Amino acid sequence: MKASYVVSAIAAFALAWAIVPSSAEPAHALPAPAADEAPGATTKTAVFAGGCFWGVQGVFQHVNGVTSAVSGYAGGDKDTAEYGKIGSGRTGHAESVRIAYDPGKVSFGKLMQIYFSVAHDPTELNRQGPDVGSQYRSTVFAMDDEQARLAQAYIAQLDGTKVFRKKIVTTIERGKPFYAAEDYHQDYLTLHPNQPYIAINDLPKVENLKRLFPEAYRAEPALVSRTGM
Repeated sequence: MKASYVVSAIAAFALAWAIVPSSAEPAHALPAPAADEAPGATTKTAVFAGGCFWGVQGVFQHVNGVTSAVSGYAGGDKDTAEYGKIGSGRTGHAESVRIAYDPGKVSFGKLMQIYFSVAHDPTELNRQGPDVGSQYRSTVFAMDDEQARLAQAYIAQLDGTKVFRKKIVTTIERGKPFYAAEDYHQDYLTLHPNQPYIAINDLPKVENLKRLFPEAYRAEPALVSRTGM
């Protein structure tokens, strides 16, 4: 996945800039979903996949109302939910983030708006930036029928208004268990802000969250070490 970035800082920066697609969509705040879930008092769960989980986790850890964001794997079987196996792109897994949130403070619709606006580029098929393969696909792992319906409606809304130059390729998958990733992947963005991959690909996502959704941004991240897995 990110092994090439470990060789040296110089080589890492050169490689990243050389293979990031020039057609990547600029980050901008997308319209809010026309349909959303009702506010509630019970903690809910959402699972999103959108490229390397380091950046997706880092974004959602800075969202008001999110109580936990855990990096992991979804889409495949338990026995292949390991970093060393999912890199083949043949396990069915996608690097994903499981989000626990307070629906009285942030809705599933708002999480989707952030997901499509700043967490990743939903028009890239089986890749995100320098990472290529089905394990980096854009997927909403819906927890129930309502989430699946809301996600489908929002994708149709965004495609209908043509806010992206290309068609959204995000898939919606149901009934796929989530498996937490290895400990060293958790809180990676917060713990390694100077790592070249993070600095190039992921810190800008957090900055875009702060810039585009100031009302949803929280400075102190909800770290896994405090919230548990």
